[in-house]
Amino acid sequence: MQIKPRQHLLDIWQAMARHSFDDGKLVQESADGPSSVADAERLLCLLYPATEVPAFRLDQPDTSERDVLRALGPVGSRLEIPPNIISALNQFMRTHTGADDSPTFAGGHYFRAPGPEGLSHEQSQLGVVDSYSMSVTLCLATLGFLKVYETTTTRPEIRAAIAELRDATNTRLTSAMISLLRSFTVNVFDAESEQGMRLIEVIGQGKQSDRVVLQQFSRRLRPLRATIIESLTRGIQVDEGIRDESQLFECGWAWGVVRDAPQVTDLDGDIPGQPDGIADRLPYVYFTVVALDGIQDLFSERTLTLGLLDADQQKLAEALRLRWELSQQYWSAVARFGNERWPLEDLPWQTTGLQLESEYFSLTVAAILIHDLVRRKATDDDLTRTVAIVERLADRGRVTSRMTRNDPAIRLHHPGVTLPLAGSEAVGTQLLWRMTDYSAQLLKRIIQLATLSRNINAQDRLLRLAESTYEHLWTRRIEDADGAGLWDDVRAVYGESTNAPPRLSWSITERVTEVLVATRKLYEQQPIRSPELADLARELLSEATHLFGREQLEAPVVADGSRARAMRSIESRLDHARSLVDDRPATAFALALPVLQELDTLTQARTAATQEV
Repeated sequence: MQIKPRQHLLDIWQAMARHSFDDGKLVQESADGPSSVADAERLLCLLYPATEVPAFRLDQPDTSERDVLRALGPVGSRLEIPPNIISALNQFMRTHTGADDSPTFAGGHYFRAPGPEGLSHEQSQLGVVDSYSMSVTLCLATLGFLKVYETTTTRPEIRAAIAELRDATNTRLTSAMISLLRSFTVNVFDAESEQGMRLIEVIGQGKQSDRVVLQQFSRRLRPLRATIIESLTRGIQVDEGIRDESQLFECGWAWGVVRDAPQVTDLDGDIPGQPDGIADRLPYVYFTVVALDGIQDLFSERTLTLGLLDADQQKLAEALRLRWELSQQYWSAVARFGNERWPLEDLPWQTTGLQLESEYFSLTVAAILIHDLVRRKATDDDLTRTVAIVERLADRGRVTSRMTRNDPAIRLHHPGVTLPLAGSEAVGTQLLWRMTDYSAQLLKRIIQLATLSRNINAQDRLLRLAESTYEHLWTRRIEDADGAGLWDDVRAVYGESTNAPPRLSWSITERVTEVLVATRKLYEQQPIRSPELADLARELLSEATHLFGREQLEAPVVADGSRARAMRSIESRLDHARSLVDDRPATAFALALPVLQELDTLTQARTAATQEV
């Protein structure tokens, strides 16, 4: 199934507007209780394309296109849509603000309780990295939307709503960035501990002694260790044992603010509330990926061009960038450890702290590796090997292959992969976090790789894999009832393997929306240039130019003007083909062939006419 970003985004917008808006007002979802994560994901399904795709922009009503307005009919008319979006965003900000006027980042129903008793109110209100990261993306999209839209309206009530929303958004953005800082952790542990032995087993793959693996780890990660030690003065809390090279370590994001995380106090403006953390100092690869996805938006071209960050937020962004780079470098090094087979290629990945294993964890480690490949613009062997990994993950997750009877792979999709949240037992029973978006996350990483790849064979493999994965996901849309046209209906593709009823998932819907925006950016890139075709195109153009020059020397046998028109057309097409040969050699090649055929036709016609005379 071909991915059609424009048409499929319109389909999602139409379904989202039908489900979530009534007469221009945002409909509250109360079936599972409030969750700042789900509410942010829902709004991003609308706002992310509206701020990232020029054809979908809503902040300049005079330029809104007809098919976009038709899709958003329930949100309002051309002039009503922007104010109604502002009203919906203000509603979100007020809903997720605490009694002390500071933003809240409650996981809500996204948290799971291990027993039938369910969550307590205190547990449901705990903050979580998913919410911090989603809030960064949502707030940046909101600030960009407001910056453009406020120049198009003079209505006092709308400008007052804009001012209210801007203040609330800036406060939430600052608070989310602070919470991400306080959720980052470096976990140091002894090589002979249970976690240490597990890490050595993962990266050594049983091919070398523990002592040799420890020496290689120490040597390979020495520069990163030195950077972390140097960063102790920049707010990163870490055990002094990091200085001992016989100690192992991991870095990344815990599920929430870590226990005893210091408060951020060195900002110039007002600092929102900073609740005490309870999360153990245990990095999770899943939450690390989630944090990386949000933090990279702080450095996007749109954020920098529009100047969306104030002075305090720029200071926080730099601190987050340091952690962003540390995490990518660490997990990329661990994933590619050794000189032969990568640990990441030894599926499935085994986590060290929680001692779990799943293809989902392989996918999250691969996602961090892809972040690192994008950061350093790698187009070498590392990228080619990563392509093979995502192909295997698609197969093992039964995304591109047939599900067998009682296939354990169904658990990746339903009920999903479950993570215990270490430290959450401080407020009751230990909470769980469940991920059901394996297919959507896989597609997102495939598109990221395809955007990065400059190898024709690798990109072709990725595009074919992306189309297969997208067809799998598109089939899983809900067909009727609540959430029709949105996700997720697992039974649509795994009918004999599960009795899971269709259930609206804003998590999967938002990730598919992200993928469509990213696919549009992929299609906007120049095609990969083939050096071989470029050489052939130049040879064709050289011969065509020579023949054209020779043909110009000949006088027309019949002065009817047709030959002159043909010569002007040939000259124009040759000039156009020459202008494309460096960037689009295949197109230049295709344009040169008919020119050569036409020149030959002219030569033959002139020769035949001369013989007749």
